[in-house]
Amino acid sequence: MREALALAARAATLGEVPVGAVVVRDGAIVGRGWNAPISEHDPSAHAEIRALRDAAAKLGNYRLPGCDLYVTLEPCLMCSGAIMHARMRRLVYGAADAKTGACGSIINVFAEKRLNHHTEVAPGLLAAECGALLSAFFAARRGSEAL
Repeated sequence: MREALALAARAATLGEVPVGAVVVRDGAIVGRGWNAPISEHDPSAHAEIRALRDAAAKLGNYRLPGCDLYVTLEPCLMCSGAIMHARMRRLVYGAADAKTGACGSIINVFAEKRLNHHTEVAPGLLAAECGALLSAFFAARRGSEAL
């Protein structure tokens, strides 16, 4: 999660919402991503999607069984769907997202028994640090908009 936090900080320096993600397999990071929808002009360029793409390219497979995803913010519905389709073993996230969280805050797609894959979800790892990074980013943004 510390590496995901570093990637989130990188996103913030680029003016992106500070979310970072890493894919881990057998204790090694095999994929990295940070939010970049603004700079890439791509609504799907969330940290999770970019980390999944990076891992899939490195591992040579669109399926990522046996892999865990660490992300600083609870994934949205789009990212949760991608995590599910990649057959991720486990999702670990930091801060909950009361506005778009699809892993328990708004809905929990991973608890839907009718779906064919069920990723284990572990919320709250370094939640205070992950949330503080997001809060500071948005506070600074609100402050600059007031000028």
